[in-house]
Amino acid sequence: MNIRPSRRSRSVLVDMTPLIDVVFLLLIFFMVSTTFDKQTAIKVDLPEASNQVDENKQPQHIAISIDAKGHYYLNDQELVTHDLATLKRALSKAAAENKEIPVIVTSDKQAPFQAVMTVMDAAGQLGLTHLSFLARATAAQGE
Repeated sequence: MNIRPSRRSRSVLVDMTPLIDVVFLLLIFFMVSTTFDKQTAIKVDLPEASNQVDENKQPQHIAISIDAKGHYYLNDQELVTHDLATLKRALSKAAAENKEIPVIVTSDKQAPFQAVMTVMDAAGQLGLTHLSFLARATAAQGE
């Protein structure tokens, strides 16, 4: 009977991969289960204000629409003629020396490209650099 322990020592290795997986799962669990809603914790009594509009106040933007024939509409009013000089006069009157006012351009998809370029040119010559172009959102696939 050999009772002596064997002299071969086995090195014990601890596999860290399952431990790291468990730590990540706990981290994800606590991140998902934590609520981030802080708005209900703060009670604010907002002040009141009248909702009357000052008619002398400058508009917040200039809206230019271009129809399928290339006619210009400035803030829903059609311009008398459809050339660059008339468009520049109307834009400068609407901007009233405010070069930072945004210009929103809405164009029909059948409108001549030259009409859109004329609006960009007129705005650029007047120093109106904040141009935005509106488009209709397309329907999502599968609807």
